[in-house]
Amino acid sequence: MIPLSILDLAPVPEGSDVSQSLANTLDLARHAERLGYRRFWLAEHHNMPGIASAATSVVIGAVAAATETIRVGAGGVMLPNHAPLVIAEQFGTLNALHPGRIDLGLGRAPGSDQATARALRRTLQGDVDAFPQDVMELMQWFAPATPDQRIIANPGEGQNVPIWILGSSTYGAQLAAHLGLPYAFASHFAPGEMMRALDIYRETFRPSAYLDKPYVMLGYNVFAADTDEAARLLFTSVQQAFVNLRTGRPGKLPAPVEGYYERLDGAARGMIDAALACSAVGSLETVRATTEAFIAKTGADELMVTSQIWDPTARVRSIELLAQAAGQA
Repeated sequence: MIPLSILDLAPVPEGSDVSQSLANTLDLARHAERLGYRRFWLAEHHNMPGIASAATSVVIGAVAAATETIRVGAGGVMLPNHAPLVIAEQFGTLNALHPGRIDLGLGRAPGSDQATARALRRTLQGDVDAFPQDVMELMQWFAPATPDQRIIANPGEGQNVPIWILGSSTYGAQLAAHLGLPYAFASHFAPGEMMRALDIYRETFRPSAYLDKPYVMLGYNVFAADTDEAARLLFTSVQQAFVNLRTGRPGKLPAPVEGYYERLDGAARGMIDAALACSAVGSLETVRATTEAFIAKTGADELMVTSQIWDPTARVRSIELLAQAAGQA
């Protein structure tokens, strides 16, 4: 099987709090390192009571300090929310503290609603449209400084932090191909344009100083347990979370509910089926077969696995089973 990585949304389960959520994140990262996962990424979300990674670079620093070898990074930083120089300084600092272990994935969505985006103190006008220019500016801050350069990202300059372009549409595919950067697609929650985006990225990729050929990492939901029935029960937490979010009721990650999916109406089931189509739910053997079929279909170079599981012990068990299925543990 191809390399496996972890995308942790630092979920805050119902009945718990942010402190415990972040402790769970550190514990999961240690297990992921022991089990041979390649990367451990965190994502920037704001005004989300069920996600504790809003201060993404801070959490990345804590995870990197709690581990020794696994790569740690952002999946991603929502660049329209920040000045590129600030991100260069933050991730330059992280890379100086943990040399050669830091990744920087960049997205152009706000990671929040529009009111929250305004509260982040950046004007909404033109920010998203300026994403390609912001990415190139950020890349330049990481490059070695020239003798006449008046402003230098320090830390940041010369740090050589790998940059990834994230996306859930063909836009990011086109940009990643144009810049010759690795591409991560959010198929774990928005798989609709996945195959088209992959075709565009691979067909239009231009080799660069950063990458000589296309490299694709795909988001993938994995809910593994000792039995298929137990895994399907775990899966009801993220099903509930999606319904709550799409109906304007975001909250903490719900506890599993027996028979939840079966009681939904047709529209809600259709929404869940579409959003979570790229998922492996079941026992070790079921997850292995489903995951291998997904890799064969997409030609992915790497999977970024996410598991929104209410019980942190069951979440660790899920990544253990997946590692066994992949033959890396």
